[in-house]
Amino acid sequence: MKAKPIMVQGTMSGVGKSLLAAALCRILHEDGYSVAPFKSQNMSNNSYITSEGLEMGRAQVTQAQAACVTPSVLMNPILLKPTTDVGSQVIVRGVSRGNMSARDYFRYKKSLIPDITDAYDTLADRHDVIVIEGAGSPAEINLKSDDIVNMGLAKMVHSPVLLVGDIDRGGVFAQLYGTVSLLERDERALVKATVINKFRGDVSILAPGLSQLYDLVGVPCAGVVPYTYADIDDEDSVSDRLVSGGRRDIDIAVLRLPRISNYTDFSPFSRYAFVSLRYVKKPSELGDPDLIIIPGTKSTISDMMWLRTSGLESSVLKLHSRGTPVFGVCGGYQMMCSRISDPECAEGGGDIAGMGLLPGVTVFCEEKTRRQTEGIIPSVGGIFSPLSGLSYRGYEIHMGHTDGADAAVVYRDGAYGTYVHGIFDESDVADAVVSALCGKKGVAFDAGAGFDTDAYREQQFDRLAKEVRAALDMELIYCIIEEGA
Repeated sequence: MKAKPIMVQGTMSGVGKSLLAAALCRILHEDGYSVAPFKSQNMSNNSYITSEGLEMGRAQVTQAQAACVTPSVLMNPILLKPTTDVGSQVIVRGVSRGNMSARDYFRYKKSLIPDITDAYDTLADRHDVIVIEGAGSPAEINLKSDDIVNMGLAKMVHSPVLLVGDIDRGGVFAQLYGTVSLLERDERALVKATVINKFRGDVSILAPGLSQLYDLVGVPCAGVVPYTYADIDDEDSVSDRLVSGGRRDIDIAVLRLPRISNYTDFSPFSRYAFVSLRYVKKPSELGDPDLIIIPGTKSTISDMMWLRTSGLESSVLKLHSRGTPVFGVCGGYQMMCSRISDPECAEGGGDIAGMGLLPGVTVFCEEKTRRQTEGIIPSVGGIFSPLSGLSYRGYEIHMGHTDGADAAVVYRDGAYGTYVHGIFDESDVADAVVSALCGKKGVAFDAGAGFDTDAYREQQFDRLAKEVRAALDMELIYCIIEEGA
């Protein structure tokens, strides 16, 4: 018997679809169901490599973790990784099919429907419930005719829909009513309930509005979900994590590159009470941090040019010359080397000098490195010498090959580089970095009772599920799942 679906669509991007889908995955798992997430098409530079060496969006990885199932590319058959404002690398079933302009992809995407339905059907044969996440808004009237991720997908797999609005941005009733009004009659029939998300305050004040909304759209409100503070990785540029906060005893500055990718690599540092993790876009924001991190990027040469023209490169080099350590991850590591060359136009072409902080030349080619990796960090010098001999695990995902990059961490004169995403998720690795910074600054290092990343993540999923379960009419949700579209 195939799984029953339920789909979370939103009135716009950033309304909280990903976290609500994760919450439903955990709630259904807690209630004894085998559940899997699904998003037919995701646009994100935050990606993950499965054990098979295939690439998928991290949002569905998070949802799979909430459901306590192994992440699979079946859960995200199409991933678009923006390379420019008008183009993306197209990943299908975990493998790149090259870069396409938005116009070319719009013409191409209907040919991917068999990949979508095959992935969905395979999951549906293995689970009891599929929690589907839409993308953006289902009411983009210029895109609806070839939709494969919102109502188009809901009709393909016969899924009922929960329509989510974001009250934190204001105008939530207009969001919900306007969206439903722009749907076709058969699409409206799929919307079984609305959900108001990110609420702060006294929910009783909303009662008159909820009553009027029901009269206008003809479906009940399944719940008013409070603004949740569960610490769970979220999506790309809409993330609050990318907003710089105040500075603490230990100050870590991450360069917010235009095409930043996998910024969640640095989330572990935000969990130390005495560490500030700031994302900076211009020299005036950089200040005098204790550590500078250059993150991954989907457009290494383009972002290297931006780093240079923005003045951040010279600011970083000046701080480094005064003793500030610099750590680059993936594309950030490539930028720190002596040169970057893209003769085959794998990421748009070009050739540019790097920052020269680390040895090696990076040459791009069409073949992408995709693999999970683990091992022992070799001997490194400088402030982070305590990393030597520690175990690491993570994954590599990059187009370029850098000579001399065989070691997990490359070091020269206070500069460090790695291709390993997730290397700081190991508590020993993160502790070693933060402890070294504390020692240099004369700040007491307090790791508490030891940080267990996996246990912490489980606690946050449980917290999210508890808050969302209390806010939703779960009896109604289960009726919607059971009755279907």
